Amino acid sequence: MAADGRPPALTPWSMYQQADWVVKAVMLGLLLASLLTWAALVAKSIELRRVGTRLRALAGRFEATGSLAELAGEQDPAGLIAELRAELALSEGALGDREGLKERLVSRFDRREAALARRMGRSVALIGTIGATAPFVGLFGTVWGIMNSFVGIAREQTTNLAVVAPGIAEALLATALGLAAAIPAVVIYNHFARRIAALRGELGDAAAALLRLVSRELSRGRLGA
Repeated sequence: MAADGRPPALTPWSMYQQADWVVKAVMLGLLLASLLTWAALVAKSIELRRVGTRLRALAGRFEATGSLAELAGEQDPAGLIAELRAELALSEGALGDREGLKERLVSRFDRREAALARRMGRSVALIGTIGATAPFVGLFGTVWGIMNSFVGIAREQTTNLAVVAPGIAEALLATALGLAAAIPAVVIYNHFARRIAALRGELGDAAAALLRLVSRELSRGRLGA
């Protein structure tokens, strides 16, 4: 109680200090999850922007290239040129089968797209997990805190609001923290999911440009018999 007889003011920090150790652990866990979400937002945004810039430049390079020979020494962050060279080496003696070569290249490029999506989605999956579970973790802290409040009511044998309100407020703070962690996580997860799908499309554009270049080389008779 304050000096004038009034109950002390309830602040988030005071509610945390007075909370049960289980509720404290829930609150700290949710704060950590929120920090991880925002850190992943910054790091992943930088990474996706860098990858997107490289993929667009690569697709433009493939479109402007007149022959495969011009790609010697070309920087290829997506690994498409490496896949092309590997397939040409393995298909030596069978390059006359143009359709078969194209099918094998499409298969290789598809796997590259899937690998890119998996690599880009690693930390995004963690954000999705936080968004899906944080409300329930907060709810667990709330339920635990309210249980303790009812135990306190039984022990004090009073339903005076001034006695039970602090415990209930502490419990509800856990739910608030759960929502504060979950809502941004869901929004960020959906943003990254759309961005990764767009990157996969950009890699598909680069792969399609390279396939067209290979097709032109085949039509010119520079590959195969």
